[in-house]
Amino acid sequence: MAHDLRHEHKGDHRHDWHSQSYVADWIERDTTRASARGQILDHMLVAASFDPDAEIAVLDVGAGAGAVSQAVVKAFPRAVITLQDYSGPMLDRARERFGERAAKMQYVLCDLRDPKWDQKVGGPFDLAVSAIAIHNLYEMSAITACYGAVRRLLKAGGCFLDCDHFDRAGGLAAHCAALRSVGFAHVETVWHETPTAVLKAIA
Repeated sequence: MAHDLRHEHKGDHRHDWHSQSYVADWIERDTTRASARGQILDHMLVAASFDPDAEIAVLDVGAGAGAVSQAVVKAFPRAVITLQDYSGPMLDRARERFGERAAKMQYVLCDLRDPKWDQKVGGPFDLAVSAIAIHNLYEMSAITACYGAVRRLLKAGGCFLDCDHFDRAGGLAAHCAALRSVGFAHVETVWHETPTAVLKAIA
């Protein structure tokens, strides 16, 4: 299942995430990966221990066009979701995707490298999710800072589910240690197929 995800390099310098035409082309190509990715995301969200009917507040970190948020809606139809991304065109496509549930969706344009990005997204949240995004910060110091921001945004006992290419950015153990270092009380690996894994961290 991870094979299709391995080709998503959202932070790669070759990509122009601020171009409407580039993003449109990328999303069209990305549809070929939807089935395999959907299986992984469904597996990831099973680890979120909320009642399916709960009206939880969710933050999607590096949300892009909303593929992860779409899986959240499937698992938790009453969820109120905030999508964060630094690509305006991606968030525009997400708005189109979720037009029929606009009242339960919010969109925040900001960069995870901004030390104050967590002050722009609202919160607190019951659940934070992310997929194939945070590793693109590359340096473990920046990734750890991002984890710290996510931790601050979660309610006590809140859950962070992250599907990412951990083995490409320091290794799975380093990311688990980073999550613990910023205050997550419990960290576990939900699923792992090199270089991709799903981590669950409880605030």
